[in-house]
Amino acid sequence: MDFQHTACLGGGVIGASWAALFLASGRSVSVFDPDPEVERKVRDYIGTAWSAMTDLGLTQNGTPDAITFHPSAAKAVEGAAFVQENVPERLPIKHATFAEIEPALAPNAIVASSASGLTLSQMQTGWKDPSRFVLGHPFNPPHLIPLVEVLGNEDTADGVVEDAQRFYEAVGKTTIRLHKEVPGHVANRLQAAIWREAISLVVSGVASVEDVDKAVWAGPGLRWAAMGPTMLFNLGAGEGGLKAFCDHFTDTFNGWWDDLGQVHLTEDVTRTLTQGVEAEAAGKSPAELSQRRDALIVAMQKSVVGLR
Repeated sequence: MDFQHTACLGGGVIGASWAALFLASGRSVSVFDPDPEVERKVRDYIGTAWSAMTDLGLTQNGTPDAITFHPSAAKAVEGAAFVQENVPERLPIKHATFAEIEPALAPNAIVASSASGLTLSQMQTGWKDPSRFVLGHPFNPPHLIPLVEVLGNEDTADGVVEDAQRFYEAVGKTTIRLHKEVPGHVANRLQAAIWREAISLVVSGVASVEDVDKAVWAGPGLRWAAMGPTMLFNLGAGEGGLKAFCDHFTDTFNGWWDDLGQVHLTEDVTRTLTQGVEAEAAGKSPAELSQRRDALIVAMQKSVVGLR
């Protein structure tokens, strides 16, 4: 299937990042967002993202000029073979958007939602025919972080999930396929589990926000950027593999799991975390920190080019 013309619905940071990636791959992009400043904001975002993508070798086939802006979602999706939906994560807004675009879609177009909190089945009720609608959940920012979580179900037409995966992989993404629906999908649940324990360590007085963050990026985070935890533990046991690792550390891990914290984001917890992250930022602005984050991500991505 030819996915040369795409559309992005929603021009916030996620939508703009997707648009930048699609453009870099040599595709054209139509954008809709009700914000009257959307064209300026999206073009500015793409201009900033383009240099990072160039460093990663992603812009050889594309141009940032192959983008158009449209007064309605229906107009934006006309002729698009792949539509990435990024409108605000409120079900009435999602459903209204789907109702508007469904009559205007090309017959074989695929629509993928970037939703992180809503489930596929919740969103499908906004369609008359949800057979070509899938979950295509990225990690922010999509033009730099490879992961996309893809999900269909019994109401999804045969081959649509596979076609969506092929499209994402063609623009440089790494896909995983979810076999069942679960709130938060996969990566966000992993992220939530790690953050819950990070918060517990802070509020129980074990370490500061900065030192808990440091424990991640200077420790297991480096290994996790190379391989997932189960494979890493498999390798850590040497010739015995994961079976030997589990045999050796069963009591240890069971004890740690029993001792993990159970916390919630109360006002007091939020205040503690906010004070801690302000201290960690050491006066640097969010823009400065974001620039450093993106530079580090680009450097790490460049280092693994050709290794995977």
